[in-house]
Amino acid sequence: MEFRPIISLIGQLVAILGVAMLLPAITDALNGHDEWQVFAISSLFTTLIGAGMWASASGKKQTLNLRQAFLLTSLIWVTLMLFGSLPFVWSPNGLSFTDAIFESMSGITTTGATVMIGLDQASPGLLLWRGLLQWFGGLGIVVMAIAVLPTLQVGGMQMFKAEAFETPDKILPQAAQIAGGMTTVYGILTLACAIAYWAFGMDMFEAIVHAMTTVATGGFSTRDGGFEAFHSSALDYIAIIFMILGALPFVLYLVALQYGQWKKLFQDSQVRVFLSIVAIVTLAMMWQQISNNIYYGEEAFRHALFSVTSIITGTGYATIDYGAWGSFSLATFFMLTFIGGCTGSTSCGIKIFRFQVLARDLSQHVRQILYPNIVHIKRYNGMPLSDDISTSVQSFVFLYFVSFIALSVALSLSGLDATTAFSGAATAISNVGPGLGDIIGPAGNFSSLPDVSKWLLTAGMLIGRLEILIILVLFTPRFWRG
Repeated sequence: MEFRPIISLIGQLVAILGVAMLLPAITDALNGHDEWQVFAISSLFTTLIGAGMWASASGKKQTLNLRQAFLLTSLIWVTLMLFGSLPFVWSPNGLSFTDAIFESMSGITTTGATVMIGLDQASPGLLLWRGLLQWFGGLGIVVMAIAVLPTLQVGGMQMFKAEAFETPDKILPQAAQIAGGMTTVYGILTLACAIAYWAFGMDMFEAIVHAMTTVATGGFSTRDGGFEAFHSSALDYIAIIFMILGALPFVLYLVALQYGQWKKLFQDSQVRVFLSIVAIVTLAMMWQQISNNIYYGEEAFRHALFSVTSIITGTGYATIDYGAWGSFSLATFFMLTFIGGCTGSTSCGIKIFRFQVLARDLSQHVRQILYPNIVHIKRYNGMPLSDDISTSVQSFVFLYFVSFIALSVALSLSGLDATTAFSGAATAISNVGPGLGDIIGPAGNFSSLPDVSKWLLTAGMLIGRLEILIILVLFTPRFWRG
């Protein structure tokens, strides 16, 4: 395998990450915090390493083949996570190596699980860095979903290669241009979210950080109390709107912006199913609060809608401990953890379209049993679904739950109770953030877990973000034999 193009591309991204570290350095310096030196040193070290990798591997332009693309996709997340952890380790009140790796992986994969305590007293640079990690991670997820996974044919994503590159509309001709278009849309949404937060009560700094983690559906906050600490119904509704916008297909935003075809956004079957699930489960959770005499009226509706949106999009914000709503609510939120948002968004989980494909496979199978002489054609958004897409989706979902069970067992063996182990495995594989129970629930934190559990969860976050199959391919001997 030729490693030069892989090293060159990773070097470019590491250098960009190093330059980005100057932003929290400047923020701390302007606010009189000595931690600016940590970010300055981290920036210098990271930028030099990245530039060195880039320069050492530069030369004749080469096109990545399939094997290189698989390896590059995995190494990018691991490498950026390692360099992203440096400010956490080198900070005066720095985290342990294990905690720094956990926090960085949670940030770059937009999981939102945290081991940090004392955010209210943390330097603004450190808070900004956590937000930047999630913002870059969210952008990387969107680009990976549109420009990389369809080519690698991971989990049925080849279906979206046709939609993104081969439709009559020809949204944009090249993958690089699509990535550029995604970045523009992503930036516009982030700016709009920050302005809305600032206009309705957040100070400018907290508005910027929360905008980055909201649109990225990441969930890191600037306060220990999370979003609940703001006690503002207006901010809650703004967060709901932008969490949903972050969980919708970004390709459809490009279509809308270029051609003014906003109807296509709501004609997409994925979007309709996603919004329907949010609405139905919100009504159920609202009823659950009223029937248990917890909240009533608008307050019950707002807490239900916020919690449902936060979990299904994988953001992980919380305005209330929904774990106290009863066993039905716990079971519902546990299932929402796996569902996720739409493909080509910053959200997490299995994704809506895969459940739609499974439903169509089941429907076709039942109809063939009832009417064996009739030819049944499966369709998604009006397009025929080929058998290879169905097989790919079925394989992905099977491996997803096998990975979840394996991680749950491993976490149990590491000393965690059943609730923490199962919900921790679900939240890691699905990149959601908070789990269930008193320890890692919406009112808890991951800091008290044993180091072994944190390493297992870190691995789970990476596996979930890389859609499982990418990691699995790297462990097959044939991949390395060529």
